[in-house]
Amino acid sequence: MIEKYLNNRFLILYLIPFIIGSLTLISFHPFNITIINLIIFPLFFYLIVYINKKSKSVYRKKPLRKNLFTFGLLFGFGFYLSGISWITNSLTFDDNFKVLIPFALIIIPLFLSLFIALPILIIGPYLNFNFSSVLLFSGILAFSDYLRAHILTGFPWNLWAYSTVWLNEIIQLVNSIGFYSYNLILITFFTLPAITFFRVSITKKVIYFILVSLVTLSLFIFGNHTINKNIKQLREVNDKVFIKIISPNFDLKYGLNEEEIEERLKKLIRYSNPTKDKKTVFIWPEGIFSGYSYEEVSIFKDLIIKNFSEVHVIIFGINQLDRKSKNFYNSMLAVDNNFNIVSSYNKRRLVPFGEFLPFENFLNNFGFKKITEGHGSFLRGNKNNNISINKINFLPLICYEVIFTDLVQKSNLNTNLIINISEDGWFGNTIGPDQHFAKSIFRAVENNTFLLRSANKGISAIIDNKGKIVKRLNRNEAGSIEFEVPLINSNKIKNDLIFFILLITYLFIFLIYKKKNAKK
Repeated sequence: MIEKYLNNRFLILYLIPFIIGSLTLISFHPFNITIINLIIFPLFFYLIVYINKKSKSVYRKKPLRKNLFTFGLLFGFGFYLSGISWITNSLTFDDNFKVLIPFALIIIPLFLSLFIALPILIIGPYLNFNFSSVLLFSGILAFSDYLRAHILTGFPWNLWAYSTVWLNEIIQLVNSIGFYSYNLILITFFTLPAITFFRVSITKKVIYFILVSLVTLSLFIFGNHTINKNIKQLREVNDKVFIKIISPNFDLKYGLNEEEIEERLKKLIRYSNPTKDKKTVFIWPEGIFSGYSYEEVSIFKDLIIKNFSEVHVIIFGINQLDRKSKNFYNSMLAVDNNFNIVSSYNKRRLVPFGEFLPFENFLNNFGFKKITEGHGSFLRGNKNNNISINKINFLPLICYEVIFTDLVQKSNLNTNLIINISEDGWFGNTIGPDQHFAKSIFRAVENNTFLLRSANKGISAIIDNKGKIVKRLNRNEAGSIEFEVPLINSNKIKNDLIFFILLITYLFIFLIYKKKNAKK
């Protein structure tokens, strides 16, 4: 009976990979059912080996590599379709963009699926039920994830490492080996059961289970020790800053009139509730003055002057005019109680179609524009700079910049805090805000630095340097959270070096095993 289904080409090459690819969604935040990957990856690997075999018999009318490509493409399509379907919500705010929903729902997942289909196409014929094949499989998928994070503008959303966000003890490993190395090891761990479930004796299965259990237990012990040690170290930190994070829960709306801008500013001040003599850094989110620039909002600076004192600094997101080009940046500004700019940062990783239009001069001829209203395509920031206030060096990350580990890892600046501001209203009532928030936890851990997140319509939080959520405001919850945050100099691990050493090691082991088998 089972053989009948396994010989069904439609079932094996189309339906099953799409289903198991879709099911990967529940391994990520907010579901966090990580254990399902211990079923999906072995099954994925097993079916590749099975297709290798059946392409010579049952599927002989179709070339092997075509079968492998189809299989990988359908798995990837299920994975991305379920994981990033929230993209379509951003197209519902403007009737002119609703026509693009099928493009976002079908074409984007299909394109991203190539990052799974092509690796399987390349290495699929060389896979078998052995340890070296698992290493080859894991290495190529991890390398593909790395490419996905860097090719074109990069889109490292839902890398497999993020499926362990709730395992606080385990993810401490990220600070020791780097994010991409951790992602590689995790894929290997997920795939290893394939060679024990399907090929080895009961004795070897037991040995494998014991070894995996011991390794997992060791990582938990290591992580727990690291976290407990950190608690003691935090008590000894003398340099601290009082932070107040504001989440106003504004509706995503463009075309605000002056009265609406003033009302928003008054509400932000009310949530901030500044204490005159209390030295405080206030963090407001991105998108609070949608479509307006710093210069345009400055007409209401009297409200700031009236309510804040010289010991206060406000950090928030707003557009900023480049006077030379007359174009605009999406910026994070730090202003004093007179609404004068103390420090600023211009966003470096802009959202394609959202904040800039690729091939703008060409596409404008067909009536296309960026999704966000207001000014034309934003200018890309070209400086790697912190928001600096006295002893405080905030590493600024605007919106989805928080998903790019390289923005943090390649910074040579003396960072002691990370700020992430975001407008999550674009996600609507989808899982997007939850997934977005999960990424910020990893940025805190990998850099051993507190991360402060202010998100409108999303999750605002104070996350400590080990990924523990100290305080938070949930989605669609208006209010403020405050905390005296220790200033810890960032301890960064360069991802690329360790990652590529591991990749080379994986390939070396595979080649040695292949050469050994060739002599037999």
